[in-house]
Amino acid sequence: MASNSGVWGIEIGQAALKALRCSLKGDEIVAEAFDYIEYPKMLSQPEAEPAELIAEALEKFKERNDAGNYMICMSVPGQSGLAKFFKPPPVEVKKVADLVRYEARQQIPFDLDDVVWDYQMMPGSTIEEGYALESEVGLFAMKREMVTRQLQPMDAAGIEVDLVQMAPMAIYNMLAYDRMHERIENDIFDVDTPPSSTVLLSIGTDTSDLIITNGFRIWQRSMPIGGNHFTRQLTKDLKLTFAKAEHLKRNAREAVDPKLIFQTMRPVFNDMVTEVQRSIGFFRSLNKKAEIKELLISGNTVKMPGLAAYIGKNLGLDVHVLDRFNRLTGEDVLSIPTFRDNAPTFAVAYGLCLQGLGISQLKNSLVPREIVVQRIIRAKKPWAVAAVATLMTGMAVHYAFTQRSWAKTHPDIWNRATAAVESMSSYSSRHMSEDSTRKSKLTYLDVLGQEVSSTSERRLQWLEILRALNATIPRTAYPDGKPPSPKELPFEDRPDIHITGIESKRFEDLATWFTEDVSLRYREELRNLARFDKTLAPEDLTTVTGPTGPGWVFEMKGYHYYNSPKRMGSEGSNHVRRTLITNLLRQPIALPDKQGNIIPFLPEELGLKFPLLLNDDKPKLVKIPNPDFDPETMAPPAGGMGAMGGMGMTGGATMGPGAAPGGAAPAAGGNARAAGEDKEVVPPTLDVLRHDFIVQVVWQPNSLTERLQIREEKRKAAEEAEKAAQEAEAMASVGN
Repeated sequence: MASNSGVWGIEIGQAALKALRCSLKGDEIVAEAFDYIEYPKMLSQPEAEPAELIAEALEKFKERNDAGNYMICMSVPGQSGLAKFFKPPPVEVKKVADLVRYEARQQIPFDLDDVVWDYQMMPGSTIEEGYALESEVGLFAMKREMVTRQLQPMDAAGIEVDLVQMAPMAIYNMLAYDRMHERIENDIFDVDTPPSSTVLLSIGTDTSDLIITNGFRIWQRSMPIGGNHFTRQLTKDLKLTFAKAEHLKRNAREAVDPKLIFQTMRPVFNDMVTEVQRSIGFFRSLNKKAEIKELLISGNTVKMPGLAAYIGKNLGLDVHVLDRFNRLTGEDVLSIPTFRDNAPTFAVAYGLCLQGLGISQLKNSLVPREIVVQRIIRAKKPWAVAAVATLMTGMAVHYAFTQRSWAKTHPDIWNRATAAVESMSSYSSRHMSEDSTRKSKLTYLDVLGQEVSSTSERRLQWLEILRALNATIPRTAYPDGKPPSPKELPFEDRPDIHITGIESKRFEDLATWFTEDVSLRYREELRNLARFDKTLAPEDLTTVTGPTGPGWVFEMKGYHYYNSPKRMGSEGSNHVRRTLITNLLRQPIALPDKQGNIIPFLPEELGLKFPLLLNDDKPKLVKIPNPDFDPETMAPPAGGMGAMGGMGMTGGATMGPGAAPGGAAPAAGGNARAAGEDKEVVPPTLDVLRHDFIVQVVWQPNSLTERLQIREEKRKAAEEAEKAAQEAEAMASVGN
C-alpha cells in the first residue's frame, strides 16, 4: 500500500488523462501537483487505438510525476457500473450487511461471484439504540471483467491502484465536501422537509453524467450525449473531417461564419437540454418534495460559447460553470494557467483525492477483494520475516550459552580458539586499514561531488552579471520602442547612454589593478560624486582601500548626446556620473531565485564594486546621419540645379541668408532651403555634441546561495542589535 502522505486522483477520459495530487495539512486540502495529458486523438475516433493512446499517456505521466510513493485513486465511467440507492426497513445495524446482500441479489443482474460490489449507508441516516430507522443505503457494483479491463492500463504501466470509484460518486464526494459540508455537518436530515438540491451536469466526450444531490441523498443518471456529438454534427452537415470539425467547435467564435457553426450545432443543444429536462422531470416525479435551485456544469465542453447560457435559459435554473473549488488550497497549482483553463475537468480527480484522504462521504471501493488480500499479505511479509529473524536470534543465543558451557568442560578447544582469534585479529586489522583508505577516498569524492554540484549556480553567474550590467544602462522608454525624430526631440535632449562595447579581464589579485594611479582617480571620482549625492562619498577619502583577491574588471565604452549648453553641470561626464555610475552603485537589479521568484539585489550584493570613470573629457562636435533625411531631396529638378544647391557631401551649405558661418550644417532639427525652392530640404547629417567615456567596474562573483546567506545573516544581526537596544532602553527606564 502506498504512503498516505498524499493521494493521486486519476481519471482516464476519452479525450485526456486528468490527474491531481492532494494532501491533508491540518484541516485544509492542499493541491500539490497536477497533470493534464491530452491524447493526439480521441479514444472514440474510428482510427484511434485506445490501448496505445492510454499507455502513452500513462508513460508520460510517470515520466513527469512521482506516482510510486503515493496512494492512487482511479475513476471508472458511470455507465460501466451500477449505483442503486434503496431505503431498508427499520433493522438492527449489525443486520444491515445481510439485508444489503439480499438486495444485491435482487438488484444486480449477474451472479455475485462475477461482480465486484460494495455498499454504504448514506449521511443523514437515523440510528437509535442500535437500529437504523430512517436510512438510505447505496449499493455499488461492477462486473469483475470490467474492473480488470479498467485496471489493465494501470497494471501495464506499473501503477498500483489502491481505490476504484465511479466518476459520478467521485463528483458527489466533491460536492458534499466543497459545497455542502456545513449542511452535512450541522443539519439533521428530515425526509419531510429536505434541503434544496443541486444538479451537476458533467459533460464528457461521448456521455454525460447527471447528479442531483442535497448532500444527504443522491440520484444520478448517465446520458448518451457528450461533446463529440457537437463535432459529429459539424462533420455531417458541413462535410468536414473529424479533426477539422473538432478544431472548428473549439474555436467557433473565430470562425469565418460563427452563426453558421452555432446553427449547425443547435440540434445537439436541443437534444442535450431535452435529456436534462427529462432526467430532472423523472427525479421530481420520484421526489415530490425536492426543490432544485441551481445547476452546475463541469467538463471542458462548457468552454463552448453560449452552452451554459442556453441550458440555463431553457431550464429556467441558475447555471454556473464549476471552474473553481471553494475548499481546495495550494496556489502553486491553482494559479497555473493550464490548471485554470481545464479546472472544470478536475472535479472527478478532486473527489477521488478526498476519498483517498478519508474525508469524503462515500468510502466504498470497487477494487477486487483478491487484490486487496494479496496486498495485505504482501504488507505483512516484513512482520513474518521479523518473527523468523527473532526466532533465529533466540536459537543463536541459546546455542551460544550451550557452547559456552561446553567450552568450559573442554580446555583443549582454547588452543584452536586462540589461533582463530589471532587470525581474525589479523583479518580485522587488514580490513580496518582498507576501510581507512576507502574513507579517505570517500572524503575526496565527497569534496569533488560538492564542487561538481555547485556548478549549477556558477554557470548562471555570467548570465546574471550581463543582465545586471544591462539593467544599469540608462534608457528612455519611447512609445512603441521607436525614438522620435530630431525635430520632435533633439539629440541633445535625449538622456540615453549608448554602450558600444564591453570587455572583461580576470585578475588573480585585484590589488594589481587598483594601482596608485587608479586609487587617485577613484578618490577623485568620489569627490565628484559627492557633489550630487552626499551618501555616495565616505567621510575620509584617504581611507579608501581597493579590492583584493581574485576577480574580474569590466570595461564599458560608450557615449551620449545629452550635452546641451543650457545644462551647465549636468552634461558630459556629470551625466555619466548621475546615471550609469550611480546605477552601478545602488540600482536594485531583479534576478530570479531557484523557485523562479524575482528578488531585487543591490550591485554590491552581486559583487559589483568600485565603478570608475576613467576619462573626464569634454564633449566634441561630431556629424551623425540625420534619420529624417530623404535622399530624393538631393535629386535636381528638371532643367535646373539640385535642390541642395551647392551643398557638399558632408552636409554643409553654401553661404547665403540663414546659412551657418564657416559652411557648417544647420542646427539639429533645423531645415535648409534651396534657393528659389519652396520645398523644405532636410540635411543628410546633423552636428551634435557627443561625449565619449570609458567606465570600469570590479566584479567578484558570488552565488545565489551565498547572497541569500549573507542577507539572512545581516537580517539576524539587525534583529539582535534592535533587541539589544530595546533591552538597554528598558534597563535604562528601570534605573531611572
